[in-house]
Amino acid sequence: MWCVAELDEEYIARMEDVLAVYEKSLSAREPVVCIDEKPVVLHADLRPLRPMRPGRTLRRDCEYERRGTANAFCGVEPKAGRHYPRVTPDRSSPEFADYLLEIAGHYSGADTIHVVMDNLSSHRRKALAERFGEKAGGWLWSRFTVHYTPKHGSWLNQAEIEISLFSRQCLGQRRIPSLGNLRREAKVWGRRMNRDRVVINWRFTRRKARQKFGYKRNNITWSET
Repeated sequence: MWCVAELDEEYIARMEDVLAVYEKSLSAREPVVCIDEKPVVLHADLRPLRPMRPGRTLRRDCEYERRGTANAFCGVEPKAGRHYPRVTPDRSSPEFADYLLEIAGHYSGADTIHVVMDNLSSHRRKALAERFGEKAGGWLWSRFTVHYTPKHGSWLNQAEIEISLFSRQCLGQRRIPSLGNLRREAKVWGRRMNRDRVVINWRFTRRKARQKFGYKRNNITWSET
């Protein structure tokens, strides 16, 4: 369940912008990709699992060892069913810049890549310029048309659905002991999702938003500078 913050002009304007992007038809020239990150805690079993056998369920000892944390970028082109999981040591600006470079590589023929993401401080042109230099970083940033979700509006990012799928289907209830293990698991999951072309059927439109929240778009005058 998502708790929607009090609506103001900025919130509505950004929500309308994101929803307008979602209403675009599937296009190879202007793909729409949603991006978010998820922290993952690494745990190792201290005692071996007791496998299933006839008449006995799998048994796992309650004791474990914490092995630190990792970060999982979850990106998805919802209408095309294209999925881009990437596991990194953290969610720092250089890691984000490398991830955007990877995303851009999948759409070399696109006129622009619409990216929906939140307002995390690393989600800026500066991260790319610091990583690749002002010229190369600026060029890479120009490949994207960025659509920021409003503050307290992460429910508008379809990458949240992707994270839910990743958490349930890839991570599950297992204990993953290392960054390497997590990377392998994420790659296997991503290949399966892309093979099956799992799409996200987003149904919340601008029209429904206006009906739900009781506002008229032509009364909104906020603009981002």
